[in-house]
Amino acid sequence: MYARRRHQYFAMMGICITLFVLAWAVVRLWSVPVAVGMCVVAMLIPPLAAMVANRRGPDDRWWDDPSGDPKSDEWWDELDGKKRRL
Repeated sequence: MYARRRHQYFAMMGICITLFVLAWAVVRLWSVPVAVGMCVVAMLIPPLAAMVANRRGPDDRWWDDPSGDPKSDEWWDELDGKKRRL
C-alpha cells in the first residue's frame, strides 16, 4: 500500500512540475491567460498529492492499534497512562 501511495504522489508532483514548466516555456507564447490557468491547476495539485500520500490505507497500522507483542503493548499502555484491559 505504501509503495502505491508513493508512486501516486510522485506521479502527481511530476504532473504539477510538467504543467508549470510547459505553461511558462511553451503555452505563454500563444496565450498568457491559459498559462496562468495551467499554473492555477498546478498550484492545486500539491495539497491533493499530500493527502493521497498521507491517507491511511485499510492495511496500515494506526498509532493506537495493538502491535500483537504483549510486552510492547503493555509498555506503551503504561507510557500512555492507559489501564490494561484483561
